[in-house]
Amino acid sequence: MMHQFLLAGFGGQGVMLMGRILAYAGMKEQKQVMYIPSYGSEMRGGTANCSVILSEEEIDAPVVSKPSGLVVMNAPSFDKFETRIRENGLVIVNSSTVTREALRQDVKVIKVPANDMAKELGNERIANMILLGTLISATKCLKAESVLESLKEILPVHRHDLLPLNQKAIEAGMQLAISTPKRN
Repeated sequence: MMHQFLLAGFGGQGVMLMGRILAYAGMKEQKQVMYIPSYGSEMRGGTANCSVILSEEEIDAPVVSKPSGLVVMNAPSFDKFETRIRENGLVIVNSSTVTREALRQDVKVIKVPANDMAKELGNERIANMILLGTLISATKCLKAESVLESLKEILPVHRHDLLPLNQKAIEAGMQLAISTPKRN
């Protein structure tokens, strides 16, 4: 099975980190992987997105024109990328920052109050990990263990004190995906 994801938000929200974790975890699971980051003109505060493909088969074209999954961390990203998701695709929306409803009725939507959940866990910067947990649980694209191992490898050693908090955030996102019905 092939999963094609587009992850988008402002620079500094951890969009690229989510993409790198997906790519590393995919490699751990012996999948074919493609990761392409795309930055706006600013590193922090500008737009940032990345494409990730995880596949059991060889990836023919490294282009994600119609992703099967979209994770948006802010309203401008939702406005820009909602039309690109394929029919019956999954859209995971950070409902802490995106207040409007999806315009499309042919996609599944999971609203995740990621910033609010992150504040409750003690650090708003882990909102991306909550969304990542929701994505892997809702799509079953990767095992949680692979994702957590990849996080440990990618996170700089001086940030390893944050691993337990990031793990809690991923687990909270996974649990939310299990308990939240997807809206079509």
